[in-house]
Amino acid sequence: MSGKLLSISEIEVAGKAVLVRGDLDVEDGENPRTESIRVIVNLLIRDSAKRIKVIGHRETNFDICGQLRKEFPGVEFDDQLRADPGEKTNDEGYAIKLAEGWDVYINEAFATSHRKHASIDTLPRWMKKNNKPVLLGLRFEKEIEMLSLITPPNPPLNLRGGNLKGGVNSQGRKILIIGGAKAGDKAKYADTLENKFAAVLRGGLLPGAKLRADGLDISDEEIERFKTEIEKAGTIVVAGPMGKFEDSGAEEGTREIFTAIAGSRAYKVAGGGDTGAALKKFGLTEKFDWISVGGGAMLEYLAMGTLVGIEAVR
Repeated sequence: MSGKLLSISEIEVAGKAVLVRGDLDVEDGENPRTESIRVIVNLLIRDSAKRIKVIGHRETNFDICGQLRKEFPGVEFDDQLRADPGEKTNDEGYAIKLAEGWDVYINEAFATSHRKHASIDTLPRWMKKNNKPVLLGLRFEKEIEMLSLITPPNPPLNLRGGNLKGGVNSQGRKILIIGGAKAGDKAKYADTLENKFAAVLRGGLLPGAKLRADGLDISDEEIERFKTEIEKAGTIVVAGPMGKFEDSGAEEGTREIFTAIAGSRAYKVAGGGDTGAALKKFGLTEKFDWISVGGGAMLEYLAMGTLVGIEAVR
């Protein structure tokens, strides 16, 4: 598991064909996932890459590729990875097909990098085996840096030649507040992370969450209990809303808990699309120290200290 992670600043891309695994399944507009793609593409253009292609998947109605093609007419964008079953089955033949003709691979899809999919796993491994540089994008690197302040990986990741270590808040009381509608995955992470956090508080549709009679929001008693834990915390991680915050009649739990976290002096990290949407709705985004682009990927990294996408390029 040890090994240095190659950084984009350490490789020469001039005259080379660069393949970027991006996150193309999102809405545009102040979205860090799409901004990370713009940053990488602009950097590659500046450094005279011969050819640039960004690949990803799209299972929503957001046509981010259409917008990016207008902005970068000389760059290729393809959001149809999952149209081929070989992507989700991590098929080697499909991965080799994706890799053909490319000199460098960059993974800038942190939110998907806990998935053992062809473009995340076998593709970079095949390129690495053929002596082609494989590396993480700038946003991906920043995710590792910020999340490692909470629970440093063991062994430490060697990024840019140095080991990441716990930050100033790493010795404080750490709590995890976890909610949302994806109860199966979230419940697994809640159980796994119990030994890394002083308290794991469950909301949303997770087993053990105490809800109101309508089942759409956490109870008043839980709101007060969560607030008490928040006041004692030195580090707080939140992944998922406490209830159906989109409805005004069921937003109280999420609003109250997220507002309490925002007002805390703890090191505050949030992750996931619904979490980000709730923070934006309540005007709390700027109050957090870090907002991860991936809920599941963030929890997987905190639990395991690595991701499929990290191991594939290590």
